[in-house]
Amino acid sequence: MAETVKGLHRTHYCGTLRAANEGETVTLFGWVQRQRDLGQLIFVDLRDRTGIVQLAFDESTARDVFDKAFAVRSEYVLAVVGKVRIRSSKNKDIPTGDIEVAVDELRVLNKAETPPFEIIENCPTAEATRLKYRYLDLRRPELQRNLMMRHRITKAARDYFDGEGFIELETPMLIKSTPEGARDFLVPSRLHQGSFYALPQSPQLYKQLSMVAGFDRYVQFARCFRDEDLRADRQPEFTQIDLEMSFVDVEDVLSIGEGLMRHVFKTVLDVDVPTPLPRLRYTEAMERFGSDKPDTRFAMEIVDLSDAVKDCDFGVFKGALEAGGTVRCITAKNGAATLSRKEMDKLTEMVRGIGAKGMAWVRWTDEGVLSSFGKFLTPEQMDNLLKTAGAEKGDAVLIIADAKKKALSVLGALRLEVANKLQIPREGYNLLWITEFPFFEWDEESESWQAMHHPFTSPLDESIPYLDDAPEKVFAKAYDLVLNGVELASGSIRITDPQLQGHMFRALGLSDEEAHEKFGFLTDAFRFGAPPHGGMGIGLDRLVMQMLGAPTLRDVLAFPKVQNMTELMTDCPAPVDAQQLTDLGLAINIEKE
Repeated sequence: MAETVKGLHRTHYCGTLRAANEGETVTLFGWVQRQRDLGQLIFVDLRDRTGIVQLAFDESTARDVFDKAFAVRSEYVLAVVGKVRIRSSKNKDIPTGDIEVAVDELRVLNKAETPPFEIIENCPTAEATRLKYRYLDLRRPELQRNLMMRHRITKAARDYFDGEGFIELETPMLIKSTPEGARDFLVPSRLHQGSFYALPQSPQLYKQLSMVAGFDRYVQFARCFRDEDLRADRQPEFTQIDLEMSFVDVEDVLSIGEGLMRHVFKTVLDVDVPTPLPRLRYTEAMERFGSDKPDTRFAMEIVDLSDAVKDCDFGVFKGALEAGGTVRCITAKNGAATLSRKEMDKLTEMVRGIGAKGMAWVRWTDEGVLSSFGKFLTPEQMDNLLKTAGAEKGDAVLIIADAKKKALSVLGALRLEVANKLQIPREGYNLLWITEFPFFEWDEESESWQAMHHPFTSPLDESIPYLDDAPEKVFAKAYDLVLNGVELASGSIRITDPQLQGHMFRALGLSDEEAHEKFGFLTDAFRFGAPPHGGMGIGLDRLVMQMLGAPTLRDVLAFPKVQNMTELMTDCPAPVDAQQLTDLGLAINIEKE
């Protein structure tokens, strides 16, 4: 039978005891990491969220206490009272290794079955099993450290915004469905059958309404939901540090964002973030790195080879250039040995998988210049290509010939893959802003221009004349914050001029009636004096992931979803009772294949 905690009050956490506590009587609670029976001597490692301390039971221990210690097993829940003493054999591997607790009183608060995996660092058990028993997985020190780090980051962020005069407001979870780029999660209404709420992809419209309401500095640690395919840095539900400011322009918002990064990194990691942060315009980021979220911790920038190969007889290059495309490359320094012919074939298959027609390559080895297309170039043309690519002996050049947009994006992905294969060191925290995004992007399926950001993003003043006739020349007062190749934040200055907003809606193919149906509550509010405003949303989960160097978001969330958007522990999503569907006026109609 389990004993109670009555009369006992914790004096210390297990991992906080040190030699300075020698002689103190302490009360501890925790789980048994392991028990070691040495006959007349028993040691029990007791664990809580702060660490492990050794409990000692010997000839001086009361017999009934010693017998209880003999019976305890891993993951039993204990309460102990004892005196701190210096260990005869110290353990330099743990912070409490200089001391132990000689136990006078032991209570078994709860027994435990043998867990399906050992509660240890770097547990080798398959992740699916650990996620099924996530409450046990969360006992592991590394995950507890991650979640405690998340707490510290969140607290530091809250302290920063409070110091900067921001007011924390909450916005609704059940909202009207509005187009924001990803699919909404819909919630059926029982009282209004046939109508649905949506879970918010972001608090975008509500935070703008907060500006109209006069709360000129808003912040919220908002839960957001997007029904989209998962990946390492994406979950269907996530936390966003959402902020909005009135009477500001781009520089003001970026300054607050930089201040937040500086404060959080210094407070939590004691890392100094130099500000102002570097900035790249979107077009420059794509030209140099093939990505609007470049990892700038290593070089390997994209080089334009079009002029160098324009007169060669290689049909792939000629065909791309004649079609108005481009020939571009990346140069892998000292990569010729690692990027063998076999590896080049693998990389060629990889780029075909993301839409490229193929990949050409050059390897400059001790045996000479080896190439997949060398016979089509004269020695002079090959020399010019290598010189333009910045290649030297020992390097490898990887080339994509295609339409410019496709070539750049493929090389951006190829750059990261090659860096992984070459094991290029990527250390530190490289933060930068990407600014002046295109306002529109061409959608191949609908054959129409779509807003790259939400339709309330303000265009650059100098772009406004191109709205009707040259949408490709319209750029936005939009900005992203990138950390080590991951998009950390996104935001913009908003449109508050009703005439310009109507113009933008029409440019996006929305009639006045459609725009009012979707966004009327916001545009109506703007008729009553909307201040100029702007803001951004910062991914808290991604920030924690990057600060910890964790490989996936699952490592920084307490109860994450897996790739197919299920939670293994509770086995959700799951069917619901027929009566619940009846109450909502719904019926399930699944077509069988």
